[in-house]
Amino acid sequence: MKLNHKEPMPRNLSADRDVVALGIAVAAAILFVGTGGTVMPQIVRAWMGHGGAPDVALINAVLLNIALLLFGWRRYRDLHREIAERRHAEGLARALAEIDPLTNCLNRRSGMPAIENLRQTAQNRGCELAVLMIDLDNFKSINDNHGHHMGDCVLMEASSRAKALLPPDGLMARIGGDEFLCAIVYEPFGFARIDSFASALVAAISAPIESANLTIEATVSVGVATSEEDVGGDAALDAAALVHRADLAMYHAKKQGRNRHFWFNPQLESDLRFRSEMETGIRQGILAGEFVPYFEQQIDLDTGKLVGFEMLARWHSPRFGVVSPEVFIPIAEEIDLIAELSECLIRQALNEAKDWHPSLTLSVNISPLQLRDPWFAQKILQMLVESGFPPQRLEVEITESCLHENIGSVRAIVASLKNQGIRLSLDDFGTGYSSLAQLRSLPFDRLKIDRSFIAEMANGGSNIELVEAIISLGRGLDLPVTAEGVENAEVLAQLQGIGDLKGQGFFYGQPEDSTTTRDRLAALDMLASPNVAPVESPMEQAVVARARRIAH
Repeated sequence: MKLNHKEPMPRNLSADRDVVALGIAVAAAILFVGTGGTVMPQIVRAWMGHGGAPDVALINAVLLNIALLLFGWRRYRDLHREIAERRHAEGLARALAEIDPLTNCLNRRSGMPAIENLRQTAQNRGCELAVLMIDLDNFKSINDNHGHHMGDCVLMEASSRAKALLPPDGLMARIGGDEFLCAIVYEPFGFARIDSFASALVAAISAPIESANLTIEATVSVGVATSEEDVGGDAALDAAALVHRADLAMYHAKKQGRNRHFWFNPQLESDLRFRSEMETGIRQGILAGEFVPYFEQQIDLDTGKLVGFEMLARWHSPRFGVVSPEVFIPIAEEIDLIAELSECLIRQALNEAKDWHPSLTLSVNISPLQLRDPWFAQKILQMLVESGFPPQRLEVEITESCLHENIGSVRAIVASLKNQGIRLSLDDFGTGYSSLAQLRSLPFDRLKIDRSFIAEMANGGSNIELVEAIISLGRGLDLPVTAEGVENAEVLAQLQGIGDLKGQGFFYGQPEDSTTTRDRLAALDMLASPNVAPVESPMEQAVVARARRIAH
């Protein structure tokens, strides 16, 4: 039935009209009884020839009563039909508002109240409620590779398989594009039943889906939360709290490898609070200047001479103390602050390093996300101009995995940096996806062996053949090599016997802040004289001049 788009009739107005029509019909019936009782005997006697003509006024009154009866009855019947149609339309509108049209599950609007009602029902029965958050893994790739029609088929099949496993009193709601909620009632301490149900959900939904001569395999991650007191320490968790906990558990299941289920535990909420505090701290810390560069020495392994430093990031947080980059850099990348943070640190390091001896170089690491910025090379040049640091003494380190993910943009940025005289190093070599063709085509100046290979050399020298192969590869490509993670004299001796290398690691000391680094260089007489400008070759002067023109 096509819905009427007119403004809906208020319930009280419809009821009033219903009463009026019924009142007219009742009044007409009463009048008909009163007038008909007088007129009808006169009409009968006139027809039988026993009396005169009946009173015309009374006949007209009777006819009017009959007309009113018919009108009232018809109006009363029309109003009943109109009310029935409106109730049907309201029911249809309610269904459209509460039911997901694709999967025929409850939607987000109706799902939460339904779960809360089920929780209260379970509580009244002395039972518990389990809420399971279901999320299809990599669902976007299904839409991208096979089209949205196939994605809809996967959603319908996944929801159908899940509903087939639900007990009679369970419910299911679709709350997002590829997210579903299941809620089931169970007896206290019946965790084994819920665990089996979650495992069955994962197995059923991840089974191959056949549609339109295609086979789609959609894995799924499931988070489980229950209303039992000993799970989280709260005696009365409402539906919203249960869904929140199930959501946390689901995301942890994704982190654990996907296509599995994970139970909520209180540590997840603690981790979430810690993560939120870290995000806020990073945003505030960048503005407050809490992120500072530290410097790790780089040594010529053959002569033992200091030849440069690698800049490492440290966060001096008033709340968390000195924080390692392994903690805050992944978070900064996820909240899209890594570029701002990295530029802040590089700018500080360049300003500090401009007073070093001209023989010393500075290496800086950049995030793979920064290579997606087409203006990255220009930003580096701008910082070089502002600090006065010579481009040929700066070495930008790019991780090997970038060559696989963003080879087109990496090639353009690498070429731009190289053209300005900046040196380029391929970091973490041996752990990524670079090929010989990429090493030959991209203008790198140095390879850095990943510290994991060097660390294994200390355990009986089991990795020395691989290190020798990487050094030999660098020698063949005319690329000098730096070894990270030199931790003891034994590893140093092994590396010195392999070839001409630079090395860095805790064997030469921990990374130091700018003040300690400056004191070290002053003791070694390796600070540039404030009265003598470094001598630059004509080529170096041309590179700096060109950098200034581009930056401005």
